[in-house]
Amino acid sequence: MREIIAADIGGTNARFARATLDAAGLPTLGTVHKYKVADFPSLAACWRAFAADDAGDLPDGAAIAFAAPIAQAQIKLTNSSWVIRPATLADELGLKQVRLVNDFEAVAHAVSRLSPENLPLLFGEDRPFPRDGGVTVIGPGTGLGVALIAYDDGRPHIIATEGGHLDFAPLDALEDRILDYLRGKYLRVSVERIVSGPGLNNLHKAMATLSHEPVVLMDDADLWQAALDGTDSAARAALERLCLSYGSVAGDLALAQGPHAVVLAGSLTQRMRDFLLTQSGFHGRFTAKGRYETLMRTIPVRIAVHPEIGLFGAAAAWREKMGHGRKEP
Repeated sequence: MREIIAADIGGTNARFARATLDAAGLPTLGTVHKYKVADFPSLAACWRAFAADDAGDLPDGAAIAFAAPIAQAQIKLTNSSWVIRPATLADELGLKQVRLVNDFEAVAHAVSRLSPENLPLLFGEDRPFPRDGGVTVIGPGTGLGVALIAYDDGRPHIIATEGGHLDFAPLDALEDRILDYLRGKYLRVSVERIVSGPGLNNLHKAMATLSHEPVVLMDDADLWQAALDGTDSAARAALERLCLSYGSVAGDLALAQGPHAVVLAGSLTQRMRDFLLTQSGFHGRFTAKGRYETLMRTIPVRIAVHPEIGLFGAAAAWREKMGHGRKEP
């Protein structure tokens, strides 16, 4: 058994927990501590708050997932002002070993270790992950996370990607107009400007403006609640549009990465689960790939169900990820 600290550092929240790894590297998480990234000037400052809140001496190793590419000398978090320097991070946090992993790479590690009960089928054929081939993992949060699990003779190899930064491709007249509107706000309109937590607000404002209706301003949390509750028709219409684009990009990535299976992940997707299944056009857009529509209908689309999938995945990556910024004991 090995105890480490697992951390999941996003653009909005930072989560920490002790994780106990069994002989196979499967983690069990302890109490989760959650902090607002904006409340701290740096990861080290947030780590000190966690250390003060957690009872007892901390382990000397940590697996940390970041919402940013990590194969570089300096990590700038997407949607946050924090800057992390892997070469000095272990010393800054008072650790002997640090493993760093991209946040959605961690989610993919989690997906590869979850039980079938935690991966229920939403659409397509009910078949297991391939022994050889790719599984696309995707989910909206502060941005749009995308990763690939490449199975080789049954062994999963986790590949981080920045698929959420692909160009947004409109598929109907309204999306053409939404794209034109967003081009007035952003230098480049990527998929995550639409399919993400903040993307719902982008759609809400764009659709109200294009309809010449007053824009009722709400923060992201209130807008998502109104959209999911159905208490605001404009918010619900924006959510319907987001789900269409979610289905489109998930289908595109499945084709690009190898159409064997797709897993939708993250807390927003878990909140959207019933809406995706019963009221959205997600699967219609997912399968609308012309000559490949019949193939797309067979692809299993599953949802990852776990209360702290980022932390679980970071801990699961401990033995697999050699990590930057490691200091040997």
